[in-house]
Amino acid sequence: MTTVVADTGEFSTIKQFSPKDATTNPSLILKAALVAEYQPLIEDAIKYAKSHGKSLSDEDRLALALDKVAVNFGAEISKLVPGYVSTEVDARLSFDTDGTVARARRIIELYREMGVDKSRILIKIASTFEGIRAGEILEKEGITCNLTLLFSIVQAVACAEANITLISPFVGRILDWWKAKCPTMTYTAETDPGVVSVKSIYHYFKKYGHKTVVMGASFRNTGEIRALAGCDKLTIAPSLLDELNKSEEPVEHRLRAEDSDGAYTGGRIDVTESAFRYALNDDAMATEKLAEGIRGFVADIIKLENILKAKL
Repeated sequence: MTTVVADTGEFSTIKQFSPKDATTNPSLILKAALVAEYQPLIEDAIKYAKSHGKSLSDEDRLALALDKVAVNFGAEISKLVPGYVSTEVDARLSFDTDGTVARARRIIELYREMGVDKSRILIKIASTFEGIRAGEILEKEGITCNLTLLFSIVQAVACAEANITLISPFVGRILDWWKAKCPTMTYTAETDPGVVSVKSIYHYFKKYGHKTVVMGASFRNTGEIRALAGCDKLTIAPSLLDELNKSEEPVEHRLRAEDSDGAYTGGRIDVTESAFRYALNDDAMATEKLAEGIRGFVADIIKLENILKAKL
């Protein structure tokens, strides 16, 4: 029913579960970079930045090392999965279309140098208006993208209209926000607001013929995962993969494309710039979680940079 993707940067975990694809982000790369067995990948990135960044400023050399670390991990992961590996552009460029495009092109070139074709890579970009525009440019160049930190249907539809290859709506973080705002509310797997959001996006895409892949992400429990069985893809953390692996409970097919006409009853959504910005601003949860997500990734990028800076 669904293609399973491993949400991790650790090779041993990927080998254990044999997923089709793998996704990484700055937080996962930072976590993996602190593990002793992965230090050669860090040292290689430092060596590369020193030899290829002699004419660069200290800041630009550090940025090159950062991209090389992500690519080194991604290249190793590409040997373990048959499908896509997602690699994220520096989240500090989330509101810089040109900067995002330039860094994405460099990431693809770094992969090419390691013998990994661009057809194996999804460039991860935050689903800001500027990020979606960058994804649109890259897709036209044949560079496939994964638009992440996605919390609302207007972000999703804007990505689909831009012909983005794949989106990652965040299920668990939506639930986190609603639990914080309404602590007395209880949710079942079916009423979970993150699950409801992904179902709406999935049915909208199928109803209106969008080819963009919907990949649910950021799960808090296996109930959310089961409730979205049938979604194009689901990227799942190792702990939840392990829980599912040990379970004997049958999995029911919940999302079907043929049900979408009746399941999504709304009309088409306007994603012109003004309409997009207003709709996102009008959604407090999506606005807050998008900003929080970018800040979180930036914090981990800075931690990773500090590790690299000491070595450079």
